[in-house]
Amino acid sequence: MKKIILIICLVVTASVNAQVIIGDALGSATIKTSVLLDFALGQNKGLILPYVRTMPTLPAGGTIVLDATSATAARVKFYNDSSWLDLSGQDANVTSALADQPTAAQAPEPVSAKAIMGADSSSADGVLVLQSTTKAMILPIVDNVLNILSPSPGMMVYVNKAGAKRLAVFNGNKWSFWSKQ
Repeated sequence: MKKIILIICLVVTASVNAQVIIGDALGSATIKTSVLLDFALGQNKGLILPYVRTMPTLPAGGTIVLDATSATAARVKFYNDSSWLDLSGQDANVTSALADQPTAAQAPEPVSAKAIMGADSSSADGVLVLQSTTKAMILPIVDNVLNILSPSPGMMVYVNKAGAKRLAVFNGNKWSFWSKQ
């Protein structure tokens, strides 16, 4: 029920405003014209990716998930429109975290259950679909992943640290970092 209420709130907010900011009224972007989804600064929280027990067969390019098809070898993965890329680079055991996640038998989601931001409709298969040719999502920004007290498997953040600005993903065991090399 909480998921449905959140989806309804996101859809209503996205249809009223061109931008959604989660956590406060300001967000992190100073110029908001190209931002579809933004998060408050200084929260030391991240975006949690969906835990999938079966990988999508026809994902849209840009799909990012926590691949939990093997609970003892979970990895964050990104679909680049032709293949899945591993963002974790290492396995994690998420068996205990999966106990908190619904299974299809416990809470089946209707095929149409999704929130779309940036467009009236989308053929992309996802619970939250951001669809725009001119706007993007800004990840939650943290100074240091060590400031996140209890990261959840599948967490994604942008680390805005002098000399170490990078994307960070948590697979349930360790943080992996991506930066321009």
